[in-house]
Amino acid sequence: MALLNLIFHGHACFRLVNSTYDVIIDPFITNNPLADVTIKDLHPTHILVTHGHGDHLGDAIALSKDTGAPIIAPNELALYCQSKGANIHPMHIGGSYQFSFGRVKLTPAWHGSAVIDEKGITYTGTPCGFLVHMDNKYIYHAGDTGLFGDMKLIAEMYPLACALLPIGDNYVMGPDDALRAATMLQAKLTVPMHYNTFPVIAQDPDQFVKKLKDLHLKGQVMKPGDKIILND
Repeated sequence: MALLNLIFHGHACFRLVNSTYDVIIDPFITNNPLADVTIKDLHPTHILVTHGHGDHLGDAIALSKDTGAPIIAPNELALYCQSKGANIHPMHIGGSYQFSFGRVKLTPAWHGSAVIDEKGITYTGTPCGFLVHMDNKYIYHAGDTGLFGDMKLIAEMYPLACALLPIGDNYVMGPDDALRAATMLQAKLTVPMHYNTFPVIAQDPDQFVKKLKDLHLKGQVMKPGDKIILND
C-alpha cells in the first residue's frame, strides 16, 4: 500500500502526498515567516483553500497558474480565483466530490472569508473546513474556525486518521476550545496549527499536546518541514 505523507509548511499549510498526488491545503508561503519552502519548491496536483484571507489563500492562484492544478474551494472564492486566471473546481458546504486523488467534503467553519488588499475588501463567500478521504484515510483540516458542536457529528460519521486544529486564539479557537474539539473528534492523531505566525496568535503547542495526552488522545507538534506518515 502506498504511504500517505502529511507535510507541514507553517501556519495552516499542509500537504498530503503519496506516490502519485501532491495535495496542498492553504498554501500561505510567500510572506509567511514560518515557511520552510518557496513556491518554486512546490508542484501540487491539487490545491485546497479554506477561505479568502491572505494567510490561507496565500499563493494558491500563482501555484494554479504555474502548475495547472485546480483550486478546490467554496464557490465564491473559487470564482474569484478563476477571475485571476486560476483553474478551479467550485464546491460548497456539505457537498463532496470524488477527485482522482480521493474524495473531498466541505465542512462548516465559523469564521469570515474575504480578499483584503489595497483595493479594499472583496467578500468570497462562506469559509470551510475540509474532510479529505485519501488512501483509505480521513483527514480533517478544520480551517479557521471557532468551536462548534457538529464536530461531534463529524466524528460519528468518519473515523479520523488525523485532525488539524487551529489553536492560536483571537481569530480562531484557543487551546482550551481546541482541546474540546479534539475530544469530540476523537482522531487517531491531532496536530495543532495556526499559532505563532504572528504575535497575536502566540501559543505553546507542546503544552497543548501534553494536555491532549492527559485526555488520552495522541497529539504531535509539527515544525515547518516535518513529515508524518499516516498509518492505518
